[in-house]
Amino acid sequence: MSRLAIINSDPKIKKQIISAFSNISDFDLHFLNDEEEILELLNYALPELAVVNFSDPKININKIISHIENDRWIINLGIIGLFSHESDKEEDLLKKYKTINVLTQLEYYRISSHLVKSIQIIEKNFQILFQREFTKNLLEGASGSFSIENDLLEVSLYSSIGATIMAQRGLINPDNKMHLQIALAELIVNAIEHGNCGISYEEKSKALANGISAIDLIREKCKDPVINAKRVSFIWEIKQNESIFIIEDEGKGFDVKLHIKKLIKQDNLSLHGRGIRMAAAFAHKIQYNNKGNQVAIVIKHDPSLEQEIPLGFSREQVVNVKKGEIVIKEGEASDYLYYISSGTYDVLHNNKSVGSLSPQDIFMGEMSFLLNQRRSATIKAKTAGKLILLTQKNFIKVIREYPHYGIFLSKLIAKRLVRANEQVSMTN
Repeated sequence: MSRLAIINSDPKIKKQIISAFSNISDFDLHFLNDEEEILELLNYALPELAVVNFSDPKININKIISHIENDRWIINLGIIGLFSHESDKEEDLLKKYKTINVLTQLEYYRISSHLVKSIQIIEKNFQILFQREFTKNLLEGASGSFSIENDLLEVSLYSSIGATIMAQRGLINPDNKMHLQIALAELIVNAIEHGNCGISYEEKSKALANGISAIDLIREKCKDPVINAKRVSFIWEIKQNESIFIIEDEGKGFDVKLHIKKLIKQDNLSLHGRGIRMAAAFAHKIQYNNKGNQVAIVIKHDPSLEQEIPLGFSREQVVNVKKGEIVIKEGEASDYLYYISSGTYDVLHNNKSVGSLSPQDIFMGEMSFLLNQRRSATIKAKTAGKLILLTQKNFIKVIREYPHYGIFLSKLIAKRLVRANEQVSMTN
């Protein structure tokens, strides 16, 4: 059973959440409204997913979010936000909390219909979202795909997963996460509305003018079983220097060249074609197939990004490394380890390359450090970078001051061992 942290003090919202989970036995709902209890949970339980009522007037949400932002390891937490449209706007919350992993936001009235469904989607795809502790070699060439129903209320979740993958792995600047998320969402919405459901711009404009929402218009279209059965394919692939997102619908397609000509003549503030314009502005390349029912956007990785230094390591020695510099030598004593802030590093054993390290590996030399063994490999800087040096004495002092760092490191090593065992079992 998965333990689900729910930060909320509103009894009406609590009742809605309990009702939504009434027929689901896979989750242990843990409600929290006391600030001290919430911070203790974040520090020591290190939950992987939490539901947060952003519109809760009795909880200092800004203080909770600030605590998450100030500690690099807690920031891995995935968040489902709940909010009241009477006091907050979804887009404003997205901008306000752009530095943390808000995977989706649900207005109160959507709790019953979409909270459990959203959590199940996140649980199913959690490994690709937050397993930053896997080595870079395992992440290179990673790919995945989603089959999306014609439900606009799910779009933000899938687009957020795509953007979070990039931000979590240090491939794009976190400030750009929101822009990528919105661009992907717009393209997926286009695929549902115009592709699968065949809704023209004129038809949608007329419906909106008559007070019919896009959601209701799509629901009406999906009463046709043929349309209802159509899906949007959302595929992503991470390569060494770039990532590719492909969105494909099951519609008839459109004349891409003619459509782009129309967009050039339009006002940039026009809602028509906004998805294409946003994607084109953010992506390195955007390309449609000949039929016009598939779009691929290419996002270049940003090699200059540094991982924020965890609060507990902020007073430790910073080591600026030059390209080609030997950082660790095979066979030497291991009385220190490094936290990797930036740069890429080759791992060499008997002068042969056996792997590589980057900020997504978090530590360098931690196994021999913890086991008091000599270094089993040489590590050489492939690019310039920045490391935080932690001696045994200082590491122990940090763990005493920030005990949850020890829990995080234990989880990190345990997951690596599980992964190693899985690989061994697959080869036998």
